[in-house]
This record gives sequence, C-alpha cells and structure tokens, in this order.
Amino acid sequence: MIDAGLVVFDLDGTLVDSSVDLANAVNALILELGGPSLAEPAIIGMVGEGASVLVRRALTAASLDPETPHALERFLAHYDPHLLDHTVPYPGMVETLDWIGTRKPMAMLTNKPALATESILEGLALHRHFREVIGGDTAFGRKPDPAGLTHIAASAGVASARVLMVGDSPVDLATARNAGTQICLARYGFGYRFAPGDFRGDELFIDSPGDLVELLV
Repeated sequence: MIDAGLVVFDLDGTLVDSSVDLANAVNALILELGGPSLAEPAIIGMVGEGASVLVRRALTAASLDPETPHALERFLAHYDPHLLDHTVPYPGMVETLDWIGTRKPMAMLTNKPALATESILEGLALHRHFREVIGGDTAFGRKPDPAGLTHIAASAGVASARVLMVGDSPVDLATARNAGTQICLARYGFGYRFAPGDFRGDELFIDSPGDLVELLV
C-alpha cells in the first residue's frame, strides 16, 4: 500500500477502452485517402503519443504520405462525432473512481486532444471526478514531457513524490519518471507494451481498476 496525496489518470487504455472508435476513425481516414484499411491491433499499437503521431504512423503503415495536408483535422472529423460509439470505462472503473474520490483528489493527463477528452468525460459522466484535466494539445505539451504532471501536482499543492500517475504505456512510465512521481501501470490497458528491462523495481501494477483500492492508503 502507498500513501499518495493525488492520483493522476491517463485516459485511453487506462480509464476507458477507446480502441474500437480510434481504429474505426483511422481506417475511415485511410479509406478516404485511397489506402488499404489496417487491422485494429496494428492501429492500437500506434496509440499513446497523441493524435498527430497516430495519424502519421497510420498513414505510413498504409503506404500513404504521412505529411498529407490537414490529415489530423480530417482524422478528427471522423473521430469526434463517433468517439462514444463504443468507448466505455473499463469494468470496475466507475466504482474505483467513486471510492478514490471520497479520499483523495484526482486529475487527468492525456495526450488526446482536449476537446475529444472533454467530450468523452462529459459523455460518460466522468468529468466530475477530476479537479483538473489536461489534454495533449495544450501549452504543457505532450507526455512524456513532465510539464503537465508537474503543473497538476503544484496546483493541487502536493509534492511530486506523493503523486501517483496511473497509466498503461511506456509514455506514462517515462512521464512519471521525468516528473519524479510514483507510477502505477495498468496491465489490462491496450498500451501496455514493455520489456523486462524497462522496469527498475519501484513500479506498481494493477490487473483491473479495482486493484487500485488495494494499493491506496
């Protein structure tokens, strides 16, 4: 068990399973540009460093120009109207947020664009849990830049060492290390892609959202 004064969540692959809606939007963009659709697991393997990186990776994989003009805007035009078609919180997440919320403040730090992030949180009635939400297209930059996480800790008045970052990807791990916070990795998340040498022994792990309850004092 750990003593954390603030819990900061990643969104995609940690709080919600957005894999189908992301893959559908990517393939809609690729088909619009005349390319072949990609398998969903291949697309999901490209997620984690923001929408612009996802689009460039997907276009490259489809043998299209990754610098296609306005590709990001065209992707978002496909994604934003459908971002809640299949996206749902992971089983047990709502109950876990309710439990944490009575004991500790929470915030969100994601590389997803702010507008899409807000739409998902509002649409799933999750926004109320978070004192602050920072997306990947703000002045704080994208993870693994620690600026967003450092700001969240400072604005909550919590020392970085007492902040717990909950994420599922190498980007989340790097962000926590860069900011000097604790890290909990969600092995159930679609961004969980690590080699044994990536860990140094101070990481925490969960296999379901409810496991967080057992970790937090």
